[in-house]
Amino acid sequence: MSTLVTEAHPPGPLREFWQGFTANRGAFAALVVFALIAGASLFAPLIAPHDPIEQYRDHMLTPPVWAEGGSTRFLLGTDELGRDMLSRLLHGGRVSLGIGLAAVALSLLPGVLLGLLAAFFQRWLSPAIMRVMDIVLALPALLLAICVITILGPGLVNTVIAIAIGALPGYVRLTRAAALAEIGRDYVTASRVAGAGVWRLMFITVLPNCMAPLIVNATLSFSSAILETAGLGFLGLGVQAPTPEWGTMLSAARDYITRAPWVVTLPGLTILVTVLAINLMGDGLRDALDPKLKKVA
Repeated sequence: MSTLVTEAHPPGPLREFWQGFTANRGAFAALVVFALIAGASLFAPLIAPHDPIEQYRDHMLTPPVWAEGGSTRFLLGTDELGRDMLSRLLHGGRVSLGIGLAAVALSLLPGVLLGLLAAFFQRWLSPAIMRVMDIVLALPALLLAICVITILGPGLVNTVIAIAIGALPGYVRLTRAAALAEIGRDYVTASRVAGAGVWRLMFITVLPNCMAPLIVNATLSFSSAILETAGLGFLGLGVQAPTPEWGTMLSAARDYITRAPWVVTLPGLTILVTVLAINLMGDGLRDALDPKLKKVA
């Protein structure tokens, strides 16, 4: 007789991460909501019922379909110029989410590089990098973005640059702290003894073990970038009309808050739900990636 012995294999890293993430029901629900918002924004040209900048002069400030006077032609109503609100929200998501993603990437990449340089060259390079980051941190992120846009001028690209500059110090400080905690470990010493150069130590040995806090911080910075984009748009310093963007839509509709509340409420709710979903996802990522928070089976 032959006996089959089955051994329980521990789950792989990806499966373990997914199990830890889905254990947080709020984070999983937020992931679903964000996926719907991102998918609708990505495919806005295909699913939007109207052109986002087309004006229907005979239907200005038409209420949503569920309100008195609403029309099935404009499910979420129209704005003060007769433009379809649903189409503008969908296309505005492409702009807002795109700016947030670009700003995170533009601050994450140089932030990681500068943080690793500051950790590995502590005597002469670290003081210079960290003092510059301290100067940037002395100004609130939104105020710094306003100053940068005042110099560069309003626009989509300049908005990305302004937001990225404000987020840069956070990545530099976080990367430096995480790298300093790893440099003294045995595996780094073994790699150094084996002849690994400084660049290999930085990017191959140390950086992969610093990614967990960076991923969480990037997720939370994504929501902050969306809020800053909306704030700059509300102040008239971000994306310029007629390009649809959630903050710009709020700014243009503020004079109609009592007469046509949906033109203000709908963009505001969209920003609220999107930012809340991203923040809840960040909490779930933190719980799934932090070994101290993992439950011991």
